[in-house]
Amino acid sequence: MRVVESINRALHDLMEANLRLVILGEDIIDPYGGAFKVTKGLSSAYQDRVWTTPISEGSIVGMAAGLALKGRPAIVELMFGDFIALAADQIINHAAKFRWMYNDQVEVPIIIRAPMGGRRGYGPTHSQSLEKHFCGVPGLTVLATHEYADPGALLHRAFASRSPHLIIENKVMYSRPVLGAAALPCPPDADIVILTYGGCVEHAVAAANKLAEEEEIATAVVAVEQLSPFPGEDILSQVGNCSRVIAVEEGSPGWGFASECARALIGRVKHFSALAGPDHPIPSSREWEDDLLPGVNAIQAACIDLFTRG
Repeated sequence: MRVVESINRALHDLMEANLRLVILGEDIIDPYGGAFKVTKGLSSAYQDRVWTTPISEGSIVGMAAGLALKGRPAIVELMFGDFIALAADQIINHAAKFRWMYNDQVEVPIIIRAPMGGRRGYGPTHSQSLEKHFCGVPGLTVLATHEYADPGALLHRAFASRSPHLIIENKVMYSRPVLGAAALPCPPDADIVILTYGGCVEHAVAAANKLAEEEEIATAVVAVEQLSPFPGEDILSQVGNCSRVIAVEEGSPGWGFASECARALIGRVKHFSALAGPDHPIPSSREWEDDLLPGVNAIQAACIDLFTRG
């Protein structure tokens, strides 16, 4: 099963089991079925509860939050995660805060699915990783899918919580097969641990395998699903006694995933390093974009540098 099929199956299951659930988004009805075909078939099966919307992310999320307040769970698909900035006020100042503002007398069962990331040559405003701007918002849980865990199960978990969730889905991952956690490199007494998430996981796994084969460096990959609230204790547990850790993310450097990893590990590991995307907009050239984002060779080189430190 591919990632897109896992998410689509989960959406079908949730719609079948929850008769008040609605799905909203731009161009999500058949035959188009969304920009990445995640919602394909849903509008045919549930005609009255899959709603195509105008091009207004703020309105889409605001309507979904209002529906959730009135007892109708809502799942929003943003066509591109880059457009989430247009819904920031509805997410940060409304959906994430309603429970506190109404003294815990309401629930806000809303999930916002956001295709993020580059490597498809979509340019500066369609290839970004903006999730860090929503991490640390009280009342909002931020999750990231990857193909080494069932993304459909992650969607079910978010829905069961009946609270605001933002789920990051890397764009290139939709066509990947769901492999399962057993495929992640996890050697005992690893020389290096790579902490990463989303679209960088597959590159980290390939780099770890090359490091084992070419350099005899035992490298473990920890694929993080929950970005916020940051699972610091869980990260510490998975790092274990390894003294060399590198955090890899596709987004721009600073104030993001690597920063939270460093905060959790300070004083616990001897050597920590970070690898991120560029500190400038993503270029429109596909080749240049691939060179700038952390790939297999860059991760392997960063790990070798980390391994050679005293």
